[in-house]
This record gives sequence, C-alpha cells and structure tokens, in this order.
Amino acid sequence: MRPEDIREINRRQPFQPYRIHITGGKTYEINHPDRVFVLRSRLIVGVGGDNDIPDGTEHISLINIVRIEDLTAVNADS
Repeated sequence: MRPEDIREINRRQPFQPYRIHITGGKTYEINHPDRVFVLRSRLIVGVGGDNDIPDGTEHISLINIVRIEDLTAVNADS
C-alpha cells in the first residue's frame, strides 16, 4: 500500500474510523486521525490509552498491510 493511500483515508472529512489488517492477522482500529503518523515506508500507530491519548506506539511496514476496512460500513450492518 502506498503512503498516499493511507493519508487520503486518514484525511476524509468527516473522518471515518477504519481498521488496518496486517500480515499475521493482527488488526489496528483507527478511531481518530491523530492515531496514525504516515511515513514513506511505514506507519506509526498510537495504541492503548484512553481519551484519544495513546499509551504507546507500534510501527507497521506498509508492505505488511493486507487491507483496510471501513468501520462505518461494518457498524451500519450490525
């Protein structure tokens, strides 16, 4: 996946939460645009915490992203 693709998803107005699926089956739910920092070859994702303030970070290589799922569509189906 290209960094521009992630930036475009993250900058949608209004913001739409999404889930990042990576190789190995791990997922990251992005409920706020400030949880993701996009670099040329990887993402830095804020994890844990509350009130939209993360406790830590994880680095995800863009080549390990399998797909991105729009959570607004998932929640509408529930």
